[in-house]
Amino acid sequence: MGALEGRVAAITGAGRGIGREHALLFASEGAKVVVNDLGGAPDGSGSDVSAAQAAVNEITSAGGEAVAHTEDISTWDGAQSLVRQAVESFGRLDVLVNNAGILRDGFVASMSEEQWDAVLRVHLKGHFACMRHAAEHWKTRSKAGEQVKGAVINTASASGTYLPNPGQTNYGAAKAGIAALSLVAAAELERYGVRVNAIAPAARTRLTEDVPMIGEMMKAPEDPDAFDPFDPKHVSPLVAYLASEDCPITGKLFAVQGGSIAECQNWQLGEAISTDGDWTIELIAGELAGAPVS
Repeated sequence: MGALEGRVAAITGAGRGIGREHALLFASEGAKVVVNDLGGAPDGSGSDVSAAQAAVNEITSAGGEAVAHTEDISTWDGAQSLVRQAVESFGRLDVLVNNAGILRDGFVASMSEEQWDAVLRVHLKGHFACMRHAAEHWKTRSKAGEQVKGAVINTASASGTYLPNPGQTNYGAAKAGIAALSLVAAAELERYGVRVNAIAPAARTRLTEDVPMIGEMMKAPEDPDAFDPFDPKHVSPLVAYLASEDCPITGKLFAVQGGSIAECQNWQLGEAISTDGDWTIELIAGELAGAPVS
């Protein structure tokens, strides 16, 4: 019996990359999977419904259960239809994995409004919209007296949390927002029997291939038998555990790459400076920077 036997999971961006690995592992562990993927390019342009269907075909040919969902989850209706399809296909939703994302990198001085809006829409709004409709589903079940054991796993990033990457103000801001969103949602949804966690994965995907320095660093080893620390398959076991019915963890962010998993600590207060009177600019400069303002 698999670790996710009987669980119904919706996974966004699951036609390729990390999301596809999630879908394949979930199905192999007994979950029924709604594979969402709009099938767009790495920058979010275009669509190709065959991406989601190809993952579904791979799952069903291996004896698993899956259906394709190809709506845009960054829209309110598209996110709602994801939850609706899980319910219509499998009777309910137990797990939401928010994974879909795009990249439109640019430096602050040259980033366009469209670059900013597109990335925030897909990542931050897409995460929230899917989680909002899933939460409504779980709230309704909980209010009806059912013991819900729901789980949400969101996808943040090192960029925007513990390793900001120049050229990704939009992406980093969205991912930092997702980390915060996850912590607040964990506190809110616990009353309905829902746990919320997030991961910050480092893996080789279409989104990382063209990122300066990152793409080169994440190349597959030349030796096919060597351990590949950036293979996206290494991310999915943690996600599957966080999705399992008996997992007790909630309100956490985990960095995961290859054979390493580390909990990321949220903002904490450091050592304070203080005064018994009014602050002056010179006093603050002396305390914080070690030199007075001239």
